[in-house]
Amino acid sequence: MPRPAPLKVTNRRGRVEAILPILKSLYPDATCRLDHSSPLELLVATILSAQCTDDRVNIVTRTLFKKYRTAADYARVSQEELEKDIQTTGFFRNKARSIRGMAAALISDHGGKVPDTMEQLTPLPGVGRKTANVVLGNAFGKNVGVTVDTHVTRLSNRLGLTDHEEDAVKIEQDLIKIVPQEDWALWSHLLIFHGRKVCMARNPLCSQCPLLSHCPSGPKIIKDKARTEAARSVAKRKKPGSRAD
Repeated sequence: MPRPAPLKVTNRRGRVEAILPILKSLYPDATCRLDHSSPLELLVATILSAQCTDDRVNIVTRTLFKKYRTAADYARVSQEELEKDIQTTGFFRNKARSIRGMAAALISDHGGKVPDTMEQLTPLPGVGRKTANVVLGNAFGKNVGVTVDTHVTRLSNRLGLTDHEEDAVKIEQDLIKIVPQEDWALWSHLLIFHGRKVCMARNPLCSQCPLLSHCPSGPKIIKDKARTEAARSVAKRKKPGSRAD
């Protein structure tokens, strides 16, 4: 599907101003779905969430967080044992290596505590800008950036809010120009919730979407879906043995 032509920054900002209160009304409880009670727990959970559902991560961390309570606990566990503990999250070898390396760096460089700045978080093993944004926004309440995952990427493109289809860093730079800073962390949660419930990757519910009047992609998706369904109906009627209307 062709992407909608991105608007100028001022027009994009106006679209965000129209969309934001609608999303806040739709999802008043939008927040991080990764269970955690400390910055360290959220950091570990976010590393585990790569290519894994939040629900699965929460099942794993329910036991994991009872076994490992400090950075030192993660740093001294063997690679093999941690792999077994997190195996069902997928990519468990790389994740175990990242968690152990991250924990060792916390001990050597930060006194075993999770730092609260982007500059200190991103050098940690397994921690990129996306993970750092999650931790800063949700564990420390700091709106330093916008977390860009697959849902935020998809909705930002469909809503015509970015010039970039897949580059998360560039999409984030587009979004921080138009979303109020006090809503940066919340914005990600709102788009994620909407992406899961309405604006799915396949078969989005555009005709039922409260954002339809503000979405340049919605009318075309609806039209394309109607055209496809009509073509299928015609093809079905032409099959041998089928009855004409």
